[in-house]
Amino acid sequence: MRVLSNSGHRGHAVRPGQRGRTALTAVAAFTALGLLPAPAVAAEEAGERRRPPAAVVAVRHAVSQVGKPYRYGGTGPEAFDCSGLVQWAYGKVGVRTGRTTYDQFRHGKVVPRSKLRRGDLLFFYSGPSHVGLYVGRDQKGRERMVHAGRTGNRVQVVDMADYFDRHFVGARRIIGRNRPVAEPQG
Repeated sequence: MRVLSNSGHRGHAVRPGQRGRTALTAVAAFTALGLLPAPAVAAEEAGERRRPPAAVVAVRHAVSQVGKPYRYGGTGPEAFDCSGLVQWAYGKVGVRTGRTTYDQFRHGKVVPRSKLRRGDLLFFYSGPSHVGLYVGRDQKGRERMVHAGRTGNRVQVVDMADYFDRHFVGARRIIGRNRPVAEPQG
């Protein structure tokens, strides 16, 4: 039997459950890295196919850039600075942010540290002069963020404990296209 494949091309029928195993692998990988809570795997196994809010998908886009080099003024996809990574990740889901950390600090709604959600923008140092995206808590309960740190570093997911906690100056929740969107393609 010839049918349209998942990519929209004519091909052979996909075996039942084949796509679910592929999706589970990606979800399981994000969970193993501490980027998704364990209930996400259970929901995927149960066959739930809800589309996440734009902020969550923006974080996944940012995490997909882990390992790319930092470059001052970099807006991707080859290299990023901190605000360039935020702008690129949110741009992938159709949400505009400012280009600089200062512009981004003026966007969205102020969020107290105790109410952070995946995708919130985290600001550090006076000015502020650095931004990252809140990833959530890992399996040990540690708060994590994805960011492009500084020259010589690469995009990475880090714990906020200690160093970043001491320099935290505020958070913003991007208000815009916060309707569900499609996942990044791996």
